[in-house]
Amino acid sequence: MRTCLVTGAGRGIGRAVARRLAAEGHRVALTARSADQLEEVAAALPVPSLVLPADITVASAVEETFTAVETRWAGVDVLVANAGAGVSAKLADTTDDMWQAQLDLLLTAPFRCVRRAVPGMVGRGWGRIVVVASVAAKRGEPYVAAYTAAKHGVLGLVRAAAAELAGTGVTVNAVCPAYVDTPMTDATVAAIARRTGRTPEQARAALAARQPIGRLVTPDEVAEAVWFCVANGAVTGQGLNVDGGAVQS
Repeated sequence: MRTCLVTGAGRGIGRAVARRLAAEGHRVALTARSADQLEEVAAALPVPSLVLPADITVASAVEETFTAVETRWAGVDVLVANAGAGVSAKLADTTDDMWQAQLDLLLTAPFRCVRRAVPGMVGRGWGRIVVVASVAAKRGEPYVAAYTAAKHGVLGLVRAAAAELAGTGVTVNAVCPAYVDTPMTDATVAAIARRTGRTPEQARAALAARQPIGRLVTPDEVAEAVWFCVANGAVTGQGLNVDGGAVQS
């Protein structure tokens, strides 16, 4: 049984990842800002779980979260850095605060988690780090400059960490989904509807059509890609696209 820590575990992809890890018999520590959502996820898991509400963008919260896992169980063997949110605005309308908030959540917080996890993993000679990035880490997207820049940055972090840790027993990978059927995409649909005058149904259909498979990706499909990165010790430094064929690499 491995000890796993999933950030952004209260809903969407994080919830699906927690279920997938639990299905393999691993105990799972769950962190996100919403305690109620975490408790709901934990109650449905068939393995020991640990609920750790926290705002992962606060520097001290990373240390406190890892320490709580280590105190209750043991060192973190599997880190899935999933917490995320998107902000949409024209480049000229993207404020410094919007820019910084996206970097804090999507790049700095994963960096702090990876930095905190690595020494213990290297010391034990085994570890798996998976960052949930985005296809926006692979290409430019309009109206999400801050989000896209942060996701490009976190993919760079993954590649650098994988290169540094190769041979230690620790792998570092990113999973890069397109539009996933999650509350985050619901917010995107609402924003498109407000901006364009389309109905929510039309906006959702437009997002689905951007994937060659013609539909949104499911959270379980992303979780399966995360599990592949955990299960396969020969895969490291990769950005695995889960996007219905939108970005071929």
